[in-house]
Amino acid sequence: MIKAMKAILLFNTQAGKGRIERHIEAIVEIFRQAEIDIRPKRLDFERNPFDGDEDTELAVICGGDGSINYVVNSMFKKGLDITLGIIPTGTANDFAAALGMRRRVLRAAEQIAQGTERRVDCGCVNGNAFVNVLSFGVLTTTSQQATDLEKHLVGKLAYIRIGTRDLLTMHSIPLVARINGEEFSTEAAMFLAFNGRSAGQFRLAPEAKIDDGQLDVLILRYDNMAKTCWSMMHYLVGGMPEAVNYIRTDKIELLCAQRERTDVDGQPGPDFPLSIECLPGALKIRC
Repeated sequence: MIKAMKAILLFNTQAGKGRIERHIEAIVEIFRQAEIDIRPKRLDFERNPFDGDEDTELAVICGGDGSINYVVNSMFKKGLDITLGIIPTGTANDFAAALGMRRRVLRAAEQIAQGTERRVDCGCVNGNAFVNVLSFGVLTTTSQQATDLEKHLVGKLAYIRIGTRDLLTMHSIPLVARINGEEFSTEAAMFLAFNGRSAGQFRLAPEAKIDDGQLDVLILRYDNMAKTCWSMMHYLVGGMPEAVNYIRTDKIELLCAQRERTDVDGQPGPDFPLSIECLPGALKIRC
């Protein structure tokens, strides 16, 4: 008799407008039929979700990029290499999109239950992992500024409201960047280092691959508000304005002379200086 795979179902009750719990029984049944013995476990962001479950073979995460980030860092802290499955129930679900996950909860559960394993990359900044994007500058911290209530009530409209306000405070960020031993300076309005392809469902790095050992870095130079907004819109519709510097690299180091808020997978990120790198094949994903 084949022994059932041991698995845990980690779910964030705040994700997906708080509706995930109604699907738990159906998700468990989908995995049971695939001979996967899965046990639901509520995500507690004050504890390591792998406490007492270090021997699990599969961890299925119901949540958005922030939940995935927390689980991945918790796994790395214990020195584990557990296969992960992603059921996208957050607001943007950018990392799940990069993996090609189905959007509906039960369809995503079926995809994982019937899927195969693959290795994908992970980003790292100052020793902590990120799965989708590290960013700072205009429009990059809208997720962490939106409250859970706003996300539940209006979803992506919360990002638009905060983003509109963010544009009015756009400013120049003096950066010194070092890549492959070469150094350059710039005045940036926005910086993003992608492992995935999108941020807030905007495909800002459409050619990025999550298994190529590279990060796709986008730096939008600050000129003035009008020119910078035009460059941003030009890029969003598929252009490549002169103010955009697009770089593919496995590592980049950044210095900044002023204090700037950073964002990692929609959560508050570290302070400068930043050491950002790609960890090739660091994650084992079932999809």
